[in-house]
Amino acid sequence: MALVNEHFLKLQGNYLFADIAKRVNAFKVTHPNAALIRLGIGDVTQPLPPACIEAMHRAVDEMADARTFHGYGPEQGYDFLIEAIRHDFAARSINLSPAEIFISDGAKSDTGNIGELLRWDNSMAITDPVYPVYVDSNIMCGRSGVLEEDGTWSNVTYLPCTAENHFVPALPSHRVDLIYLCYPNNPTGTTLTHDQLKQWVDYAIANDTLIIFDAAYEAYIQEPDVPHSIYEIRGAKKVAIEIRSFSKTAGFTGVRCGYTIVPKEVTAADINGKRIPLNPLWNRRQCTKFNGTSYITQRGAEAVYTPQGQKQVKEIIGYYMGNARLMREELTQMGFEVYGGVNAPYIWLRAPKGMSSWKFFDKLLYEVNIVSTPGIGFGPSGEGYVRLTAFGKHEDCIEAMQRIRKWM
Repeated sequence: MALVNEHFLKLQGNYLFADIAKRVNAFKVTHPNAALIRLGIGDVTQPLPPACIEAMHRAVDEMADARTFHGYGPEQGYDFLIEAIRHDFAARSINLSPAEIFISDGAKSDTGNIGELLRWDNSMAITDPVYPVYVDSNIMCGRSGVLEEDGTWSNVTYLPCTAENHFVPALPSHRVDLIYLCYPNNPTGTTLTHDQLKQWVDYAIANDTLIIFDAAYEAYIQEPDVPHSIYEIRGAKKVAIEIRSFSKTAGFTGVRCGYTIVPKEVTAADINGKRIPLNPLWNRRQCTKFNGTSYITQRGAEAVYTPQGQKQVKEIIGYYMGNARLMREELTQMGFEVYGGVNAPYIWLRAPKGMSSWKFFDKLLYEVNIVSTPGIGFGPSGEGYVRLTAFGKHEDCIEAMQRIRKWM
């Protein structure tokens, strides 16, 4: 008989956002006339930049002509997009070779798949709260250990990010093999300065640790001392893999495109201690399991880097960050404890009067008709918070703040 991968049985019954959708659907059945405002899942609402649309239309026309038709493309991505990405990094004095850039169908896939390069028994650390995919994908391969009574995993070192430490996690008190970092952070919307991120790179170099750095929200950074890439830190190319996305940068949540940087210098060891470069292993993995991102999509992504595309993307990001600023200011005036919303499109909102995350979620849903995301779904340190996103329509954000003010 076929035997199931027992590690999948350790997963919670539903992915966080599937559980939220189930609760919202139940609410809609009993309240069919309620006008819901969705500030929960981080999906965008503004249309694609016109430059991207125009580029994709041209690509569709090419696909209609045998002389310019494109079939299977390179698994690593087309040169035109890779070169555009290289120039973007070069503007920050980061030099990448084309072979270090791998185009994909989004950051979620890459953050979930990158762990395939590493043995199941590597120790790992995560900031807490954290994007659920980091933990769930490691549960699936058995790396997370067993579930403890307090809801944590035995082989995971949790690095709390709380108001008490200003959401700046302490370095692990012991050596770990693998660390996941996400900055600007999802869900808290907070960031690290250049000096704070340097401490993590220094730790990784000193302890032979690999960092998986999720920079999906780097385009939202507004303050000058916040690094856009971990490779702005000297030595990071020896110890870090960086993952990025066009989803939140240019509205590609439904189009699907991202990329991962695997420097040639970054290595891991085999069981005998021999150093193995991870770049060719990731290339081999992609060639076996991935047929490449579509030509039409990559032409759209390339247009992000044109002068028109850059201008249009900044306008869209400005729209969302205007929403974040509005919510942050309004909620602060109402007396809430509010974090994030400065360098990221997320508001991390403490529940009132010691209320639990799910209780606050339910109150916002049933009493204010606003969908949020319960903080506990991101990890133990998320308890007592909810996450609000700035990706909604501006008028909806205004209405949501008015409803909450009236409710308060």
